[in-house]
Amino acid sequence: MAGLTLPRFQIVTDLDALAEATYLVEAVVEDHGSKAALLAELAGHAREDAVLATTTSSLSISELAQASGRPERFAGLHVFNPVPRMELVELVFPHAASEDTRERSRELCVAMGKTPVEVPDIPGFVVNRLLFPYLFSAVELMSETGLAPEDVDRCMTMGAGLPMGPIALLDFVGLDVAQAIGESIGTPIPERLITLVNEGALGRKAGRGFYAYT
Repeated sequence: MAGLTLPRFQIVTDLDALAEATYLVEAVVEDHGSKAALLAELAGHAREDAVLATTTSSLSISELAQASGRPERFAGLHVFNPVPRMELVELVFPHAASEDTRERSRELCVAMGKTPVEVPDIPGFVVNRLLFPYLFSAVELMSETGLAPEDVDRCMTMGAGLPMGPIALLDFVGLDVAQAIGESIGTPIPERLITLVNEGALGRKAGRGFYAYT
């Protein structure tokens, strides 16, 4: 299929169709090998002045930039779920990124109606570095006390004013993604979560995680 045109969008399956794009954002599975391979392939199809970007939530931006072969034109754009509601984009650059790349990335975030905050290239960046130890502690609390997921989530939404409880959020993110982030930032991962991942119960996208979905 050469392409399908929709209002403001064109869906293509041929990478050569991206040759005129000025800013390319990769959003494949949270795995360094998969992302690095795709970014290197994209670099071979993109125009010379195009910026390549990744949506990783935990992987090294500097390493992905090197894999792309274009570290001076590379950026990390960590967009948060649910995308229509969340304003923040964690913006991460390798040291080699040019000022043009940095400025165009900031402008793109603003054009999407988001607020970019430049953060250091460390595992988990800022939000996930702080968030996932909390999410995992909620799972451990369930195991220690026998609390139901609904009760943990009610306590944190009603008592702490959070928009989503920790267990529901883990299911929303994807338990396999949560495990990958935990491994990346070096935070102990609850056995209960690992067991669910091994069973294929990956959360909302799989129809089952800590909750069952219909």
